[in-house]
Amino acid sequence: MSDDFGAFVAGPRIEIAPSGSGVLDGLTFVVKDLIDVAGAVTGGGNPDWHGQQELAATSAIAVQRFLQAGAAMIGKTVTDELAFSLEGENEHYGTPINPRCPERLPGGSSSGSAVAVAAGLADLGLGTDTGGSVRVPASFCGLYGFRPTHGRVPVAGVIPFAPSFDTVGLFARSPAHLLAGGLALLEAPPVEARPARLLLAADAFALVDPEARAPLREAAVRLGVVADIEIYDGRAPEYFDAYTILQGLDVMRSLGVFLESSPRFGATIAPRFDGARALDPAVEPQWRTWRQELAARIRALLPAGAMLLLPTTPGIAPLRFLRDAHAERFYQAALTLCSVAGLAGLPVVTLPIASLEGCPLGLSVIAGPGEDEALLAFVASG
Repeated sequence: MSDDFGAFVAGPRIEIAPSGSGVLDGLTFVVKDLIDVAGAVTGGGNPDWHGQQELAATSAIAVQRFLQAGAAMIGKTVTDELAFSLEGENEHYGTPINPRCPERLPGGSSSGSAVAVAAGLADLGLGTDTGGSVRVPASFCGLYGFRPTHGRVPVAGVIPFAPSFDTVGLFARSPAHLLAGGLALLEAPPVEARPARLLLAADAFALVDPEARAPLREAAVRLGVVADIEIYDGRAPEYFDAYTILQGLDVMRSLGVFLESSPRFGATIAPRFDGARALDPAVEPQWRTWRQELAARIRALLPAGAMLLLPTTPGIAPLRFLRDAHAERFYQAALTLCSVAGLAGLPVVTLPIASLEGCPLGLSVIAGPGEDEALLAFVASG
């Protein structure tokens, strides 16, 4: 096992001293290679994309905010190819080692940032989360992972993937560091923690591996769930379809020109881009309407002070390099679970409060729109 767990991009480390002082004084952070850092190429986890890029002239806004808040950047980290994955594998640059369960996947696409934080190599990690790319690796590596309300954190300087879902997210080992990092990312003052009314998405457990259901339910009970509700209404496959179709059409608008250059992709990633290419744009209006109705319904469940709990992933991380039926079921179930916050554009933190077979399991807490600070305060108060 390498000293850096395969978390960092190859070559000399890019390091930048803080540009200011604030809530992140004395902390270090790493940056997913989907996010611009001045003086470095943003490689996107793909050699053909890398070959077409120039050095970034400026750092992404998220990076600037961390530097201004007092944190030091200590390196760029490996990402799954152009963010189109939840597994954490990269056939071109290697798959980072999950420090908590080395024989299992680290989760992606923000794999390297999660691994660096889980291994204690950095205090905080910047990633991106479109369909779960912060939450899934946080769950697999035993970390706190934060996805903000869609649009709260500017994505300027981030490779666009599916802009109607894209966010910049955050990894931390402790709730205190998550709070500090989240406030820096949001450029927001802290708010006082207040009691939360916790609702459990009971029907989400149908998507969870049977052996993982009990530890996740027990974790929810410990947090203080007051009621079970249903969010899928027997239509979980529609969540998956809505997400994958709208994401795929977004991807084609963002990356279509690059895809025309016939870039090389790994065996797992290539079929996903092929699927995006095959989508019929004529179906977009109906699924946009579906998304708007779903978002209104989920948001109505979450007035200020209410939060929704559901499993972050269907189970512990799949074994490395095992492409079987279980791995495919994982991808569909994980996207369906993570799509709730994504489709509704809501803030979510995944908590490392359960385990199975010695490996971490995350439980997600979703808050109402713009309730990011209250969510972070709730997590930090626990």
